[in-house]
Amino acid sequence: QVQLVESGGGLVQAGASLRLSCAASGGIFSSYAMGWFRQAPGKEREFVATINWSGINTDYADSVKGRFTISKLNAKNTLYLQMNSLKPEDTAVYYCARGWGISARDYEDWGQGTQVTVSS
Repeated sequence: QVQLVESGGGLVQAGASLRLSCAASGGIFSSYAMGWFRQAPGKEREFVATINWSGINTDYADSVKGRFTISKLNAKNTLYLQMNSLKPEDTAVYYCARGWGISARDYEDWGQGTQVTVSS
């Protein structure tokens, strides 16, 4: 089992940038595919981005493509999500998890989440 801790969330204005981090422990991070999901109040958890074990292959939700970048630094056991040109509709709790795919059912070992709030 892998323990995941997200950080880097906050309150920003529309158009700003944030970088989320997800620190992993308890497993072999370099062998894991990872992903980011988000959940806004009253909505289901939705896929944001995923990255394979090496960091070479990535996939994004259409709503964030071109604005968000997922990456992982295996030497630091850390997953990142660089978020640029933030919009109010990006407001949500962001979660990292171990797995690959666009469905939350494909993931396990979830973090506790970090709040991102984008004001207009």
